[in-house]
Amino acid sequence: MLIAPATAASRSSARSRLWMLVKLLISVGLLYLLLTRIDLGDLWTRIRSASPAWLAASLVVYTVMIVLSVWRWQLLLGAQRVRLGFAILFSSYLVALFYNNFLPSNIGGDVFRVADTARPAGSKTRATTVILVDRVIGLLALGLVAALGSTLGLEMTTTHGLPAAWTTWLWAGFAAAVIATAPAILTPGLFMRLLRPLTIIHPEWVGDRLEQITEALTQFRARRDAVIVCFLTAFAVQACFVVYYAAIAKALGVPVSFWDLAVIVPLSFLVQMMPVSINGFGVREAAFSFFFTRLGFPLASALAVSLVGTGVQMLFSLSGAAVYVARRSSPTAGDLPGTNRHLHEHPQEAPVS
Repeated sequence: MLIAPATAASRSSARSRLWMLVKLLISVGLLYLLLTRIDLGDLWTRIRSASPAWLAASLVVYTVMIVLSVWRWQLLLGAQRVRLGFAILFSSYLVALFYNNFLPSNIGGDVFRVADTARPAGSKTRATTVILVDRVIGLLALGLVAALGSTLGLEMTTTHGLPAAWTTWLWAGFAAAVIATAPAILTPGLFMRLLRPLTIIHPEWVGDRLEQITEALTQFRARRDAVIVCFLTAFAVQACFVVYYAAIAKALGVPVSFWDLAVIVPLSFLVQMMPVSINGFGVREAAFSFFFTRLGFPLASALAVSLVGTGVQMLFSLSGAAVYVARRSSPTAGDLPGTNRHLHEHPQEAPVS
């Protein structure tokens, strides 16, 4: 009996390592299959001849994306009466970006953001709820961009072998997502009652978390104006993401239209969110290749746009490493800057659970 917990932990660790190996094999395997189908010299020539001016423009657009994303996070925290400065959240977001790009998981950054705001939020549960709402709003905006892109970019759905019904499917998917998620904000009490059976797992712990989530969602309902502004901001972020890849395509001399990218970029992002690869590598390139080749572009063009787009993002996220090192070396390492002052002003929010 004494060794059972250790044995369970060991098995869990072994399963995690095995799944990580599977994801690595999927990423490497997909990249190998794609790269062996093209002339690597041609790919390198395309990347090497990329326009520095357009690459710089893409970096500017990506920076705007990050600024808008941080502002959205600040608005959502404000709706929970958690007041933190933009500079504080910006530094935290940069570190989260570094985690997302350089750790073998696409949720590592969210975990960092939760840990960074749990104390000023008063609980990990509230901080987690804010991040989850942020994610859901972002995904809804992503779906809306894809549906609009499919509607306005008729070239992809009428002349290149993709069914015209895709537009209908995308709008139906967006509508279904709205219907599925709206009750969480509009009727949080009912939404939580639907989750009440989960208390059978651990009545006290799960019940307490459900109460905290209900309280947070109720607060969002009271601040529907902030949630609507956040959705509009998320839409702007996703539109900027399309503009970002349009600039990357321009830098590489790939004449893909903006509206086609408005479909390709969101759908590729959704595909790479599936936890079957290392940070989307391989899956993302396969998605870009699927769409670009149906638009009549060479496979090398798709891979160049995908790889350079990812490379610029990773280059930007290195700033998060510098922020992380600076914070670790500061006297208040491990605390969000300004947290102690916030807790002094709001002592009732101090317990973190």
